[in-house]
Amino acid sequence: MNDTDVLIIGGGISGLSTAWWLAQAGVSVQLWGADNRIGGKIKSQQQDGYLTERSASLLMNFRPEVAQLVSEAGLDELKTQRSPQAESRRYLLNNGILQALPMHLSGMLTSPLWSLRGKLRLLLEPFIPAGGAEDETVSQFIRRRLGNEMLEKAIEPFVAGTLAADPDLASAGATLPRLTALESRFGSITAGVLTHKLLRRRTAYTTDTFSFRGGMNTLVKTLARTPGIQILSNRRVEEITPSKTGWSVTATTSGGERSLNATHVVVATQASVAANLVSEMDNELASMLNDIQYAPLAVLHMGLNRDDVGHALDGTGFLAPRQERQPFTGNLWMSSLFSDRAPEGKVLLTTYLGGTRQPEAANWHDSRLMDETLLALTPLLGLKGEPEMVRIDRHAQALPRYHGAHLARDRAITEQLQNLPGLHIEANYRGGVSVRDRIARGQQLAQRITSQLAVTAEKLPNLTVPPLSTKYR
Repeated sequence: MNDTDVLIIGGGISGLSTAWWLAQAGVSVQLWGADNRIGGKIKSQQQDGYLTERSASLLMNFRPEVAQLVSEAGLDELKTQRSPQAESRRYLLNNGILQALPMHLSGMLTSPLWSLRGKLRLLLEPFIPAGGAEDETVSQFIRRRLGNEMLEKAIEPFVAGTLAADPDLASAGATLPRLTALESRFGSITAGVLTHKLLRRRTAYTTDTFSFRGGMNTLVKTLARTPGIQILSNRRVEEITPSKTGWSVTATTSGGERSLNATHVVVATQASVAANLVSEMDNELASMLNDIQYAPLAVLHMGLNRDDVGHALDGTGFLAPRQERQPFTGNLWMSSLFSDRAPEGKVLLTTYLGGTRQPEAANWHDSRLMDETLLALTPLLGLKGEPEMVRIDRHAQALPRYHGAHLARDRAITEQLQNLPGLHIEANYRGGVSVRDRIARGQQLAQRITSQLAVTAEKLPNLTVPPLSTKYR
């Protein structure tokens, strides 16, 4: 008999989400983290009355399964909703001026952000034939459907600022799956949007943007405390080998080597770490994983007196298109998003530098990072004086780049894993980088594993597995 049904390697949100869903199904789970803390890059930090986020700042959700986890984990009462003033306004830097970015097509057609030619091109979208290859890039897809102006002024800053990727290289199907799906199903993006609006049921889940009291770390801590999940930190896995009843896993710890037998193993680590763990068993799979590259990122948090900021900060923040040639990709107004992020009479601004567009910026020394950012932000936001609080978070490998034939590679990884039954790879380079995506993917993987455990139990009556909840039967 194995020591556990499922061993999860990696303590980030991918591993924690999968563990939570498995625990709800009554499956015994161990989670091994290489560090002394759980949560991966997610970390909320208090400094001088300001609450900053090392990576993910919020959860923008439109998936019912995510709402289910939040509710059943007891997190509903700990949610902090996006403030009303930040609910419907985002800004875009355009010709050196911050302008409100329309959220709907009707607003785009009257906005000064787009030229007459650009607006006419948008109106042509329903009449553009569906097409494009599977490995079409974001730039190719958007130019074909919406025109170059939409690409440069809206999609490029979103892809570069939110995903740290390059639209000229990023896979459209992997990076913008909802848009490409609309074209595939309805023939055009416009037709798809209109159809969804007409057919939307009153019970359909609406988009909800929120964080938690104490920051995103509250999500991590809550999942980690789930009954049925045994978490062991400072366990660096060195070897995974097949066994008669599943897998044998060996890790180094401060107390020496530790081994464990599991029916299923989930590798929820960075791609290069996963590649090293599978290289002895499947060199081809390891090569696919090593092909996944990451973008570096520096996150600069600045706390200022409200009187030292001339802009109304009446929105979520702004993105900077590449044609604006700024040192950063975007700036979030965290204290406008959530009122508990800064003390009374203060504001918290979070700036993102680096990514694929300007990777070297992530490695600038602290003083240059500050100087370049303040020089650019001062005329845009009407800044006066120096910040009273500064914090810098750096990520050498912040986000995976969904570049090249990413969908084909992901399918190939899935196919290759068929040769290693009971071994699973699930991390943010598969199926989306957001916390929302990680929770949803965790549920999908947990359902597959519980189904396989049930089948195994039927074939081997002497193998004892905990009863599965009815929703997974």
